[in-house]
Amino acid sequence: MRKYVYTEQLPLPFIDVVKEEKQEPAKRVNIVCVKLARESSLLYKKSRITSPEDAYHLFKQFLGQVDREYFVVLCLDTKNQPTNINVFHIGSLNANIVSCREVFKSTILSNSNAIIVCHVHPSDDPTTSREDVDVTKRLVEAGKIIGIDVLDHIIVCDNSFVSTKRKRTNVRGVIGHGVS
Repeated sequence: MRKYVYTEQLPLPFIDVVKEEKQEPAKRVNIVCVKLARESSLLYKKSRITSPEDAYHLFKQFLGQVDREYFVVLCLDTKNQPTNINVFHIGSLNANIVSCREVFKSTILSNSNAIIVCHVHPSDDPTTSREDVDVTKRLVEAGKIIGIDVLDHIIVCDNSFVSTKRKRTNVRGVIGHGVS
């Protein structure tokens, strides 16, 4: 016969028949700080932008000779003094993608009152395309909503330019209340 050894019996675990509610996994939220960072600067002869020609000369000084489409935003204070230039997008030989929210990002961060946008036609043909007109209209509408005037859209070529404001209004001289 075998001898049995008595061992203490452990209590059975209590099984809860009530289903536990599943909790959603926690989400980590980043705490951020958004800042503009100066990459470089350039010395501009005039202190204010008073005409499309002034804007063209500043854009030409900044861009020099480029071989593809650049879309650039010039931010201005309440006296039309340039505060910064932001290269928004570098496109291909004949295309550029323009998003209103991205265009106004640096403008809002720099507390700008107004902007002048510019893009390069590397083909050296300053003719305004349908896309140029549509982009300008969208930017003007978005600017009105957020309180930032879009004063002009300059199309830059090697030795010439087109001001969408001047082309539509045939007005020379001081830049007014924006393109409409």
